[in-house]
Amino acid sequence: MALAAPALRQALAGPAEAGPDGLDTVHTLLCRREAPAFQRAARETAASGEPLLVACTQEQRLFLELNDATEGTRPTSQRPIHFVNIRETAGWSRDSASPTPKIAALLAAAQLPPPEPVPTVSYRSAGRCLVVGAAAAAERAAAMLADRLSVSVLVTEPGGPLAQDHVRATHHGRLLRLQGWLGAFEAEWESRNPIDLDLCTRCNACIDACPEGAIGADWQVDLAACKSHRDCVRVCDAAGAIDFGRAPTRHTESVDLVLDLRPEPAFTMHQPPQGYFHVGGRGDAAAAESALRDAVQALRDLTGEFDKPRFFRWQAKLCAHSRNEQIGCTACIDVCSAQAIRSDATRKGKAPGQPAGVIVEPHLCVGCGACSTVCPTGAMSYAYPGTVDQGRRLRTMLATYARAGGRDAVLLLHSEGAGSRRVEALGRAARLDRRLRGLPARVLPVALWHTASIGLDLWLAALAQGASQVWVLLTDEEAPEYRAALAAQMAVANAVLAGLGYAGTHLRLIEAGPETRHEQVALDAALRAPPAQTVAQPAAFAAQADKRATLELALEHLLAQAPAAPDVPDAAIELPAAGSPWGGLAIDTTKCTLCLSCVGACPSAALADNPEQPQLKFIEKNCVQCGLCASTCPEGAIALRPRLWLADGGRARKAPRVLAEMAPYRCVRCSKPFGTQRAIENMIAKLAGHSAFQGAAAERLKMCGDCRVIDLHTSTRETRITDL
Repeated sequence: MALAAPALRQALAGPAEAGPDGLDTVHTLLCRREAPAFQRAARETAASGEPLLVACTQEQRLFLELNDATEGTRPTSQRPIHFVNIRETAGWSRDSASPTPKIAALLAAAQLPPPEPVPTVSYRSAGRCLVVGAAAAAERAAAMLADRLSVSVLVTEPGGPLAQDHVRATHHGRLLRLQGWLGAFEAEWESRNPIDLDLCTRCNACIDACPEGAIGADWQVDLAACKSHRDCVRVCDAAGAIDFGRAPTRHTESVDLVLDLRPEPAFTMHQPPQGYFHVGGRGDAAAAESALRDAVQALRDLTGEFDKPRFFRWQAKLCAHSRNEQIGCTACIDVCSAQAIRSDATRKGKAPGQPAGVIVEPHLCVGCGACSTVCPTGAMSYAYPGTVDQGRRLRTMLATYARAGGRDAVLLLHSEGAGSRRVEALGRAARLDRRLRGLPARVLPVALWHTASIGLDLWLAALAQGASQVWVLLTDEEAPEYRAALAAQMAVANAVLAGLGYAGTHLRLIEAGPETRHEQVALDAALRAPPAQTVAQPAAFAAQADKRATLELALEHLLAQAPAAPDVPDAAIELPAAGSPWGGLAIDTTKCTLCLSCVGACPSAALADNPEQPQLKFIEKNCVQCGLCASTCPEGAIALRPRLWLADGGRARKAPRVLAEMAPYRCVRCSKPFGTQRAIENMIAKLAGHSAFQGAAAERLKMCGDCRVIDLHTSTRETRITDL
């Protein structure tokens, strides 16, 4: 592939964020004839402590072996060597445009320092494995695991013989409950069969004695075939092994690993807990056998201690899930494909001032980041890498690409697993198939731990920083919840950009089907979409740790650069109701009593009162459209209005404005204002028919708190004097 050394050197010698400018010599056959150049670089960087980056992934194993075999270098266990693919992702393309800007962008991003480490989540497995399924299949799978794991079997249905030797704990019953994760599963089942497999000595006397043949080689009684002769009981030498009067019993067992061979899985979510493997329900025998062997191989290695990053951060004070046991935003709960997030809206057991919100089980979290993408407040954020690190990476790529002369950059976000394989496979195929063109020169691939981990804030920030488009490549790794969430967020972003006058489609999802030739041609065509209009002057801001702060910086720049922002006084861009992090409120003033319960419910300080007079104030910029105000309002007077308000160039949304106000109600005794006219009138009307609020008691409803006490005391004293 063509490598323009002077242009690459110039592009990489930019700001400090683009990484070190250590590009002295460009190699084209580094993995073979020029391998000594790698060895020299390995020695030099080992002595100086500089990082070493190799722009080739095909021969990664060879380079690591060369490093360890070269005198004067540090072993790879003591210092990392980073690898980046610029061949399939950039050089192997039929684009007529030079790949130099893209290659420079990829190299610059690869030279950035790694993100700061985060706390880890630990798993401990002693190798206790429960195999669940039909008798013969469960017995066979258990035998494949027995030399590495401590295996027990739960037979859930007849299906062939069990082993004659009593070599492992074997149970029979119906699985009622399975919960937990790697190293901490708890299984509960109910046994109803007359034969207790734990007591049975498997002498086969019962099988021979049963006249109906109701007992099989799994030593369980087919109760539908049994005629109650009880010959089996008479010949059984093991006390209590066969008891037709035995009540159904429940058993609980703690295990580290579970292999589920039943047709239907115990966990129905897209991402089951780590340590659980379901291989049942496959109609094709070859596929079932392959899945079983893969699961067995994985299970055999799951003994010991394992760590993973704690992928998320949650800030209770920002969470808009609940207030006063009222439910508002449930976006993170709804999108989690691992069911690792649940509601904690109740105040039960909480100390005063302790917030209620959501609970995240870190052992179930798979690090998809979708919760942070849909969170409107930034209470849930992706931690590894965080938004600051991800934002720096995207900004570095875009700035380097532009500095090298690139135009109309597209960020193609894809997963490190299946996504990377699809991108690289397309590059290799384009090398051989004239129908394919490969990854376009303007498309910058960005590998992520998961495609759902980057959302609206970084998408809009990238567009403000000069990207023409942001595309997300989806494979079969993504759960349906992720697809829906990403589509909703993109609908919001596209509506904002279209409303500001930016032409074209700036954000879209690209579906990558099965790895077939037809799908490869379709992917190649999808990556040839025309560019969209971008900003005339890229922004210089950096992504912030606070999601709302990044969104505001991006919006301000996009609005300032907008080709055709609406100029009417009360201009607003109407946004989709699903997923909008911005909006206003519609107040039905005929219902509102200014009780101000909505103010106490608002988690983002968007609503406020006025201590001087009965008013409800609102700052639209702060509103996250969580709906807590609407669910709290006793009169049902509040409705959400998803939109981006552009009045006064967008400045009006940052200033407080009055949504509702009314005259105060004055005490009939001292004329001091208390409450509002409508609130007191509503109260009087609702209590008018109550026996406790008649006569003088009804009049006290019109008094302030002080006068009510005085009047009640005076009235009571006068009554006593009259009685005397």
